[in-house]
Amino acid sequence: MTATITSTPETRPADDAVVVERLTGGWRIVARKELADHIHSIRFVILVVLVALAGLASVHSASGPIRAAAGQTTDVPSIFLYLFTLAPDRVPAFHEFIAILGPLLGIAFGFDAINGERSQRTLPRLVAQPIHRDEVINGKFVAGLGAIALALASVMAVVVSYGILRLGIGPSIGEVVRMFAFFVVAVVYIALWLALAMALSVLTRRAATAALAAIAMWLVFTLFGGLIAGLVADTVHPVPTVNPTAEVVLANARLEQNVRRASPSELYQEATGVLLNPSRQTTGLVVQDTTSQALPSTLSLSESLVLAWWQVAALVGVVVLLFAGAYAAFMRQEVRA
Repeated sequence: MTATITSTPETRPADDAVVVERLTGGWRIVARKELADHIHSIRFVILVVLVALAGLASVHSASGPIRAAAGQTTDVPSIFLYLFTLAPDRVPAFHEFIAILGPLLGIAFGFDAINGERSQRTLPRLVAQPIHRDEVINGKFVAGLGAIALALASVMAVVVSYGILRLGIGPSIGEVVRMFAFFVVAVVYIALWLALAMALSVLTRRAATAALAAIAMWLVFTLFGGLIAGLVADTVHPVPTVNPTAEVVLANARLEQNVRRASPSELYQEATGVLLNPSRQTTGLVVQDTTSQALPSTLSLSESLVLAWWQVAALVGVVVLLFAGAYAAFMRQEVRA
């Protein structure tokens, strides 16, 4: 009897340790499985090809003027970064294409995250596994974030390689660091739409409803945001067609920009605009001072980050709020077999 009593406490801690390890690592299992599904899906291939083609079109359009400018002068700072910000021939710049098409990546990887499991009747079996319930939604969000990062990294690799071939030069170390900062901000921006799509996936029963609602918000904030901001500014501060004063024009422009900042795409473009352009010294309106004799200068990366910090912080804050809402709603929902 003594041997039996002493052997029991020796075996139980080992068994308990195995159970605890399985419980705490459940989100990794979910994330690994979901990430594999994303990467091997046809939607991943279609979206990457679509964004890559748009990026190649913008880089091809920008490379001609850049080569012409480089041939005329040799003191152009950060010339390789102009591939991402220059928009000739009415073709949007690369970072503007990401502002328009990037949300589609987030929506595509999140609109059916939860309600897709419900429609296939696999959610009860998923939460019945020996993992915490919250690790299901955590793993799905991490998998979507990983798919977004992989897709954007692939697109940027293709675009940068084509830019090197077109210009005949490669980026410097400082330009690579700025492109990495742009990559991080772009992932955060797309993650906002991923969190929104997942919140809609939790709140709606059908994946089609979540997708339509997310696309409607994308159209309002990304494509129609400028039109709405212009209408609001013209209503509050109308600019007369005859002899408009500088104060009225400036007030109209400032109000329009402030209304635009309610859109995530505007915050993203302001942040990436200063990160990809060292010569840009403000995220607000650029008012030329003809009396100033100061020579234009370039900013360091730390100075550019100081200009863009609040836009990036706002994007991160919205991501946290949207995912927290989706998390709380999912934890309170009843999962029926």
